[in-house]
Amino acid sequence: MTATTDGSTGAPGPRTAAASEPTDTRVAAEQAARRSIEHLLGRQDAEGWWKGDLETNVTMDAEDLLLRQFLGIRDETTTRAAALFIRGEQREDGTWATFHGGPGELSTTIEAYVALRLAGDAPGDPHMARAAAWIREQGGMAASRVFTRIWLALFGWWKWDDLPELPPEIVCLPSWFPLNIYDFGCWARQTIVPLTVVSAKRPVRPAPFPLDELHTDPRDPSPVKPLSPANSWEGFFQRLDKVLHGYHKVAPRLLRRAAMNSAARWIIERQENDGCWGGIQPPAVYSVIALRLLGYDLDHPVMRAGLESLDRFAVWREDGARMIEACQSPVWDTCLATIALADAGLPADHPALVRAADWMLAEEIVRPGDWAVRKPGLPPGGWAFEFHNDNYPDIDDTAEVILALRRVRHPDPARVDAAIARAGRWTLGMQSKNGAWAAFDADNTSPFPNRLPFCDFGEVIDPPSADVTAHVVEMLAYEGRAQHPRTRRGIEWLLAEQEPDGSWFGRWGVNYVYGTGSVVPALTAAGLPAAHPALRRAVGWLESVQNDDGGWGEDLRSYHERSWAGRGASTASQTAWALLALLAAGERDGKAAERGIAFLAGTQRPDGSWDEPYFTGTGFPWDFSINYHLYRQVFPLTALGRYLHGEPLVRRDGA
Repeated sequence: MTATTDGSTGAPGPRTAAASEPTDTRVAAEQAARRSIEHLLGRQDAEGWWKGDLETNVTMDAEDLLLRQFLGIRDETTTRAAALFIRGEQREDGTWATFHGGPGELSTTIEAYVALRLAGDAPGDPHMARAAAWIREQGGMAASRVFTRIWLALFGWWKWDDLPELPPEIVCLPSWFPLNIYDFGCWARQTIVPLTVVSAKRPVRPAPFPLDELHTDPRDPSPVKPLSPANSWEGFFQRLDKVLHGYHKVAPRLLRRAAMNSAARWIIERQENDGCWGGIQPPAVYSVIALRLLGYDLDHPVMRAGLESLDRFAVWREDGARMIEACQSPVWDTCLATIALADAGLPADHPALVRAADWMLAEEIVRPGDWAVRKPGLPPGGWAFEFHNDNYPDIDDTAEVILALRRVRHPDPARVDAAIARAGRWTLGMQSKNGAWAAFDADNTSPFPNRLPFCDFGEVIDPPSADVTAHVVEMLAYEGRAQHPRTRRGIEWLLAEQEPDGSWFGRWGVNYVYGTGSVVPALTAAGLPAAHPALRRAVGWLESVQNDDGGWGEDLRSYHERSWAGRGASTASQTAWALLALLAAGERDGKAAERGIAFLAGTQRPDGSWDEPYFTGTGFPWDFSINYHLYRQVFPLTALGRYLHGEPLVRRDGA
């Protein structure tokens, strides 16, 4: 478990002793900013982009090995390197967690265990025996999530009949029909479409070894669970699943073949130029499996490009270990790094910033993607998160890229203005009906996908969030649109979403500190005065959760235990988020801001970087957590820069 600020592992407790503060905070901030600028400039790629490692959990590594085993291409070098990384992430109790210091997680532990069995670790080895014993204590394979049991079913360790059913015919449902694929978030639909093919084909490769040690009772590995009441949503979808299982046995052959062909076309049409799917590892893995089952050989150009793209998710470490990234974040990292450097005082025409702007401009998306299903008349524009992802531009990235480009004095300002005009128009058009913005789609709020028994792997819809809406509002305000009706609706939504304690929920970062650190600068940029009651409540909340060492931190448990809101070991990124809010709210000379700046200056390493093992990024709240390795560099520098230099941009409307 992650320790609280007093080092314990229970509910939040007393704060740690205060760290010594420098006598001159401004001098310390200037020195820290200088070192940080040098460090960040040294990490820029020659092409102009930045990218930090995107660390998640060992299911990425385990499933990579299982994929290679399934395809018959697993090699000793890859296996040994993956196993070295997986072993290194195991905890003393034999488990694997989904974030640094978090509790052991059953499905993650099962997948890690199976991967190590593939690597040759024996069930009797002490580390393996501890893991197996813990797995049995938690209910064994039968208690794991659906995706884990799908991987087990691929090798006959689990029965396909005992898995929820989702037929490929779902691909053929029109967009107005309940539970069509566009009711799912983009990350979920990219995963579900290939999995419907896998579910229909139900392949089984010969298991290289038994896994009886992971059952609570090997004689009854899949005990029947009682149905929930028929008049409950859970009961309804359980019974629907039984109907779908029955349909699997009688599905008309021509219809099933047509559905799988449609799924194959859908998958291939969304393969990116680099061979990946959406720039995300899990959809790529399942797409490769689905196409293999549909008869595509490994030398087919689609398959060859897909497999080559998976190798690019690998991060090789100095000790020979190999970590798999779930995704890569160059656009996000580059726009945040550009903002940080500019706000810290780097000249707007500095070559590093111009190179970054050139690279971002080249990454603009100018063709329609899946978002156009709900917004068919909206012209394209904007940016995605990854190197190559033309199907799924990201509203959050687009807003931040615009803010970054406005900080650069580019030699071709007309090119910048044109790209920003396209992106701004697209962003405005992607507003949801409630006045807010989500990450990838508009009005992706169906209540049904999350209720499917098949979908127990995390968030599968993309509703609007405070952090994304805040970034859009901030961008629109600096583009001279603070009084635009759509901007005002976004502001009204944000004010209505404020928590009673003064914070805002953070969907894509941990958690209330991130949400509050996003919303307050947006509201002030849009013209709300520092004396506004909502801003004063936010400041009061931030001051109330500041740690004794001057920093801020929040544990991921705040996603399902409200008592953890704003509580956790201090981190550089979360401290920076709190500071961004305080500085925007006019608290530059306040004690809380001074102590926060002192924390950043005092915890900086000699090379200008910060160390941060804690996970402060979010994929799915609680279920999938991310340690963005560049967050600990860009956000502290942004906070230091705004402390030293004040407002980062002159708003184009002069407000």
